[in-house]
Order: sequence, then C-alpha cells, then structure tokens
Amino acid sequence: MDKLKLDRRSFLRHAAGVVGAATQPVHWPEAGEAENGRADEEQSELSVEGIPYPRKFHGRQLKMISFPLGGVAAGSIGLGGRGQLCNWEIFNRPNKGFRPPYAFASIWAQAGSHEPVARVLESRILPPYEGQDGLGSENAPGLSRLDSAVFTGGYPFAHIAFEDKSLPVQVELEAFSPFIPHEPDDSGLPVAILRYRVTNPNRAATKVSIAFSIDNPVKTGDRSSDRRVNVYRSSSEAAGLYMSNPGLAADDPMAGSFVLATMTRDGARISHWEGWPKGRWWNAPLLFWDQFSKSGETGAQPEPHDSVGVLCLQATIAPGKSEDFPFLLGWHFPNRTPEWCGWSAPAGEEKAIIGNFYAARFKDAWETVEYTARNIDSLEARTRKFADAFRDSSVPGEVKDAASANLSTLASTTCFRTADGEFHGFEGSDDTRGCCFGNCTHVWNYETATAFLFPSFARSLRRSAFGYSMDEAGAIHFRQLLPEGKTRSGFAAADGQMGQIVHAWLDWKLSGDDAWLRSIWPRVKKALEFAWVPGGWDANRDGVLEGVQHNTYDVEFYGPNPMCGIYYLGALSACAEMAEAVGDTSSANEYLRLFEHGRQWIDTNLFNGEYYFQKVQGIPKDQIAPNLTSDMGSENTEAPEYQVGRGCLVDQLIGQYLVEICGLQPLVSEENIRTTLRSIYRYNYKPSLADHDNVERTYALNDEAAVVVCDYAKAERPRIPFPYYAEAWTGQEYLVAALMIHWGMVAEGVEVVRSARLRFDGEKRNPWDEAECGQHYARAMSSWSAFVSMSGFIYDGAKAHVIAVPPVAHDRFRCFWSSGTGWGTFSYLPTSGGTRFSIRVLFGTLNCGSFEVTGTAPTAVVRYGGQTLPNDVVRSGERVIVKLHRAVNLKSDSDLSIEVRS
Repeated sequence: MDKLKLDRRSFLRHAAGVVGAATQPVHWPEAGEAENGRADEEQSELSVEGIPYPRKFHGRQLKMISFPLGGVAAGSIGLGGRGQLCNWEIFNRPNKGFRPPYAFASIWAQAGSHEPVARVLESRILPPYEGQDGLGSENAPGLSRLDSAVFTGGYPFAHIAFEDKSLPVQVELEAFSPFIPHEPDDSGLPVAILRYRVTNPNRAATKVSIAFSIDNPVKTGDRSSDRRVNVYRSSSEAAGLYMSNPGLAADDPMAGSFVLATMTRDGARISHWEGWPKGRWWNAPLLFWDQFSKSGETGAQPEPHDSVGVLCLQATIAPGKSEDFPFLLGWHFPNRTPEWCGWSAPAGEEKAIIGNFYAARFKDAWETVEYTARNIDSLEARTRKFADAFRDSSVPGEVKDAASANLSTLASTTCFRTADGEFHGFEGSDDTRGCCFGNCTHVWNYETATAFLFPSFARSLRRSAFGYSMDEAGAIHFRQLLPEGKTRSGFAAADGQMGQIVHAWLDWKLSGDDAWLRSIWPRVKKALEFAWVPGGWDANRDGVLEGVQHNTYDVEFYGPNPMCGIYYLGALSACAEMAEAVGDTSSANEYLRLFEHGRQWIDTNLFNGEYYFQKVQGIPKDQIAPNLTSDMGSENTEAPEYQVGRGCLVDQLIGQYLVEICGLQPLVSEENIRTTLRSIYRYNYKPSLADHDNVERTYALNDEAAVVVCDYAKAERPRIPFPYYAEAWTGQEYLVAALMIHWGMVAEGVEVVRSARLRFDGEKRNPWDEAECGQHYARAMSSWSAFVSMSGFIYDGAKAHVIAVPPVAHDRFRCFWSSGTGWGTFSYLPTSGGTRFSIRVLFGTLNCGSFEVTGTAPTAVVRYGGQTLPNDVVRSGERVIVKLHRAVNLKSDSDLSIEVRS
C-alpha cells in the first residue's frame, strides 16, 4: 500500500494537480453520435447503445411522465407525456395526483371551406380505463383527442410532437420555465410557459384556434369560503384571466392568485370566458364544447357562469407557414407555514408564515406574468444558452440525461425559498407533505448541483448548518427548524457534519472568495474540532472515528468504518487547506497530523484486500457524549445491532467523492481506492435483481440492473444488519459512477448511470422524479457529479487554476463547465501544429492564472482579448501546465485560447 507522508506545504502543492491523473483516456462518441439513434429503440438496444439526449418517449412510455414546469424553489405543474397538465404542486406543498376538475387545452382547425375539426390538445388517454365511474367526467376523458404524441425532454425544455390523421394541421408544444445558472431570481419565477406551434401543410389558408380552459384552483375544501372569481385583464405585455378567491382569509395557506394569460404582442385574436355556462349535471362542458367545436371561439360571455375560465387564441395561417400560440400560467401563494408544508417548527410556531421569496418580489400572479412576458426574450435566450451548451457537451447521453433530469428537483416541492430569500430543502416530497424536513445534512451532502449551478443556494445551506443549527459545543444539529433561531432539532450526524465541512471548502474553492472563507472559518473550525469532545467521534485525537456515529442510514455506526472515517479524512484535509489560506498555520499542521495518522490507520486496519469494512466496537452508554444518538439505532450500545460489519458498502468512499470534485488529494491509498471501486462493481452492481432478495423499500426489482447499498457476498451478514442495506438508491449509484469515471473505470461508471436511468423509462417510472424517502429526492442530484467527472473540468478559484482534461479521448471535444463565479464551455480541436484548447465564459467571470491541459509541447500560444499573453509551460506527462505571467479575469461572452504547438 502506498502510504504517502506529506508535510503541510507538499500536501497543499499536491492538492491541485492530482485530479485526473487517475484516469486514462478512452474513446466515447462525440455529442450527436449517440443522439442519432432511432426514437423507438427498445430498452434492450438502449442498454447496449446508450441513452440519447435529449431523450424521446412514445406510446406506453408516456404514461408516467410528469415534467416539472415552474421556477426553482417556486413550485411546479407537471406536463404529462400526452400533453396534459398533472401534479399541480404550486400551493406550498406536494400535491401528487391533483389537478383542477377541468384544465386542458383544445384545438380547432378549418382548412379553407372544409368542415372544422376540434380536439382536446392531448394525445389519447392510456390504459387502464377502470374505476368506480369508469374514467369519470373530470377533464372530459370522453372528448376526442389526438392520435399519438412523441415527448422529448431535456430539462428545462420539453417538446411534444402531436400526430393526428384527421387534423388538417401539424401541432407541437414546447414548454419550459426560465432556468439560468447563477441567476436564482430569474430562475425562480412561479410561471410555466407553453408555446404551441401550428404548421399549415395545406394549399389553402387554415384558420386555427387554441382554447385553454382552467377551473380556478384558488380554493379549499370548505364550500362556505368558495367565492372564486375570474377577471379578464389586459396590458401592453399580457392578456388573460386573473383568478382569486376573496372568500379565503388573508392568512389562509391557500389564499393567493393564479393567472392564465398570453402575450399580447404575438398578434393572435384573443377571446375569453370568465367562466363556462353554469348549469347542472354536465351542462357546462357540453355547452363549452358545442360553442368551441362549432366556431373556434368563445363568443359572448354566458351568464350565469361557473369558475372554469377560458382563454382562446385564433389565427389564420398561410399555406406552408407556422404560427405560435403562447400561454403563460402563473401563481402566487404567499402563506407558506411549517405546518402546511410539513416542516417542523419550534413549539407554538407551526402556523407562522415563513413565506415565499417570489411572493416578496411580486405582489400577485399577474405581476409575475407581466414580468415574464416583458422579459421573455432575455429569459428564454439565457435559458437556451445554458441548455444548448449542456446538450452539445461531448458526454455520454445517459450521463447528461441523469444530470439534467435531476435538476428538476430544484423546481419540485422538495425545495423552497422563504420570504427572506434563504434556500431550504426537504429530503424529498411525499404525496401531500414534504418528507424529512430540515436541509438534512447527511442527505444534501451528496448533491453538488447547488454548488456548481446556484452557489447562492449552497451558501444558504452553509449559513443554516454553521449558523444557529450549530450549538455552543460545535455540534451541527442536522435538521433545521423554521422559523429559525428559537430552538434546535435533534442531534449531530457524523457524516452530515463532515460533509458540510467539505462543502464549505468546495464553496470556497469554486469561488476563490477568501473574504467569505474568513467569515465562516471560525465556525467551520469549531465544527471539525467538535469531533474531539470527550465521548465523541475522535475523542483521542488520532484521526480515526471510533465513537458513536449517527449517519444517513438513520442509525449509529459503532467503531471505525470507512464511510464516516474517510469523510473525516476529507474534512481534515479540507480544513488544513482552509486554515492555511486564512493564516491559521498551527491548526493546519494539527489537521495534517491527524489526517496522516488516520489515513495510514484506515488503510492498515480497515482494508481487507478488496474493500474497506467496519470494525464494530461497542461503547457503554455513559461514555457517549450528548447529542450523538437517536432512538432509531441499537438499544444495546455495547453489542450494537444495525451495523455494516464486513459488508461492501456502496458509499464507503463518499469522502473521496466530495473532495476530488475540486482537486484535493486522495484521502487513502490510490491502489486501495481503485480496488474498492472494482469490488463495488463486482459485488454491489447487479446486472439483474431477479435473484436479489429485499424485504425493505423497493426502488428496483425483477430484471432491472442496480447498485445495492451493501453486499455481503464476501462476508457473513450481521443477523440484524443496518436498515436499507438491500435497497438501491440512485443518489448512491451516481456517486459511485462519478468515482469510477474519475478513477479510470469510465465504461463501468457510464454503465451504472445507464442502468439507473433505464429504470426511469416513462412506462414504469417518471423520468423526472427519482424517489427514495419521498419523491424528487435531493440525494439524486449527485448525478451532477457524474457529469463533472466526465467533463474533466476542475476549477480552483483560490489558486485561479483550471484543469480541463476529460477522461475520454478528446482530440475533438466540447463541454459545459461551471464554477462558483460563472459558467460557459470549453473545447479541444486539432490544429496543423498541435492542439487548441479554448474556454468561453457565457455568464459571470472566471479568474485564471494557470491551465492544466492536454499536450506535450514545450511552448504554448495564449490569446485573449486580441492579445497574446506571455506564459511559461511546464510539462507533466501527457499534459502541460500553462502559467500566465499575469492572471486574467475572463468576462462574459469572451474566449481564451491556448495552442500547444508540437
């Protein structure tokens, strides 16, 4: 085993240069090669050929699709695979399966003098068709719909191509909400944009109308408060129906507004009803359909009318031309309370209004829609800039699919921003309440999407962890209560605490913000040194966690184990670098002493030749420090149950996973890391689960492939093992895939990602909802890390150093990158004299003093802003390090190129 002995200076020098050295380039198809496959590939073919991106679905694969439309941390409405609206989760809590009684679009088309054709603008309803009333009457399932549809999804854009042999026009839908990395406010608009495009293939002009009907959703189950009203409004920006309910108390969680609108500048003729004709039985939908199917417009407002508003757009389309029919759905529900959404609160504060940030920004839904309409060109252009850069990356389609799909979790009810702008997250979302409140550290530690794409959200999570959630002793209570600042919840989790320390380091490295580091460092230092309290995790200060360690498996591990132990090594090494940066040299030296001893001890005592294991050590209760145990683990602390023992744990290297994403050195033996990853692939990865027995929660089954949490093929399973050991979690699958990719097992890592995403095929599961303890589970955003590993892009803002060496053959390569200060693209292209590396900033800035890129030549020509920049070149194997004589701060829409000449 290679036990490196590093002093503080050597450690810090080594940290920036090791990432990528573990990998050997392999060939992977260029972006577009995989995407050229047929849309109707069978799963067995895809499992060999890969998953295209964006991903296409049709037929039975449309059944489970619910694509979240809405701003990050602002709620969402699901766009179903057939074009229907489902899962209306805009009311400050989950609402799976809910939709208003009537909420659908309809199309009417008349080619020349032919008879008009009217259809509900959805493809046909899929089986099953049974229920106590058959399919019932809501949303008029018996009305004619279109023959079929093909759904293409690459978050944040969804596209549906409809097909119908009787409709004289061609119809498609593009739907999205603004999603712009590093711009949380404009990405957090409570609005969905649906743009129907109709093309006339006929020789004669064709008149087309699209009418959107929605029952006012601002209501409760209390009929006495039902005074809903729909009012038509128009301005220079938008026209539509403003829906509210004056019968609700001002502080009712359902009090608010909803808007169905269009943009007035698009030129279509607009008509509306503030409500369908009021009547008994099914008079209302019948009379609406009679009117629309006959004339393609609403006509005079019927009186009396009900609460189902209609907005109708009509245009005449010339032969061979297309016309857009845009609709905006906006919402505004300001009264979020802990009790309503499922977040725990201090006693007596359950009904306190903690609010929504978007509601502090906009006074109602109409103002939101007007802002969106007024700024639609900019919002859409910036969203497309990100989506295009990501889509065109030379990264396997399944890796892009996983990373993209799980970004939608940010727009689900798992995430929200309170009125003060702070970001908060459940672990996931149950059907009607948030699941597992509190920014749970040991779950949110796995994700890296916030750090790379919305760093203000990441810092908000850090303010929570190192703020009031940390007690006077330094224990981070891993679940935050709201309103904050009155009492703390529970106790400390060893993995949660160490992960937050590493995340603080990650936030600093991605930004290079030394002032921020100095401001948070005293709290980070206190959190690390909490491990040393008597009866604590590392009470004897030897770099090994021997104490009682609560963790993400909702129990305590007793004795040294790789998951928490290597996490601790990551925290020690990260803190050594942070301490050095703030001038705390004595602390840096102490952390490195503990790190060196701990890594040697773990390599010597916990590695069995194939992987790392746990040494179970019981501890008397009176020797356990306060705030370390739950009531969910072993009652007997001296002969504890619920342990890993000698099993092969999938996330035993999670500490390594987090530190390598920003270039820190290997925490344990490099050879042991490689061997462990090979063992996880050999034991935990199951190409089929047909013979895998699991009495716990089931997320994968039958002939599906998955990585299980822990495998005991090479060891005797404890009689009572830890909970969840036989389950399969996508958040861990992506973690281990990212590690494999980084450490040279690219094919295996991509296979793990592919296997996970094939389970979410639209027929069996929703591709935009990966569940664990709740739907839209936060841990699954670890999928972003697999994308980062495939890109080979690492930014050290503290040193203004860029590493851009993909782990695949990249003589022609392009990819999206992001840091804590900006995002853009980089590329490799061959030249007549060597290789050209280019980096472009599309948003923000990137401070650059040196670059580590592929090449072997002794010289490089660096160009930026029309100038040639002086530099020095240092060769390092198949790479060169290009050091600029003076750092440059790359600005938005600027390019820097490096030509390494042979």
